[in-house]
Amino acid sequence: MNDNEKNTHSIIESKMLLSNMVPDMSYFESRFEIMQNNYEEVRRNQDNFREQLRDMRTDMDRRFTETHRFIEKNNDDFREHLRNIKEDMDRRFNETHSDMKERFYQVDKRFEQVDKRFEQIISSIEKIGDKIDHRDERQRKFTLRMFSIAISFTGVSVLGVLIKVLNII
Repeated sequence: MNDNEKNTHSIIESKMLLSNMVPDMSYFESRFEIMQNNYEEVRRNQDNFREQLRDMRTDMDRRFTETHRFIEKNNDDFREHLRNIKEDMDRRFNETHSDMKERFYQVDKRFEQVDKRFEQIISSIEKIGDKIDHRDERQRKFTLRMFSIAISFTGVSVLGVLIKVLNII
């Protein structure tokens, strides 16, 4: 073997080694196909996701619209209910106010009757007071007369005792 053959043989071996290490065109094509398939799958998933998102948006819009209608309907019902409550409260207030006025009127009448009764009682007490004053006056006069009689009798008795003690008679 000569040097030239050795070199050629070594070059061929190196090419083979290198060709085994460096991928050929089929490798790149297969990788490209895998990437293309992955891209298409991602694209399909993206389209599917868009459809799902559009469906979800439609559903959310529908739900929002239904909820809004429900709230509006209930809001109208609630407003009507509040109006009814207000009318009922106004009616009750007016009834209570009228009833209260009537009761105050009755209480005022009752106080007038009580005032008249007190006036009668005061008048009776004044009359009784006048009678008591008149009776006191008579009792005082009677007591003074009795006292005068008792003093006179005592004076006569003392005079009688003095006469007896002094033996004037």
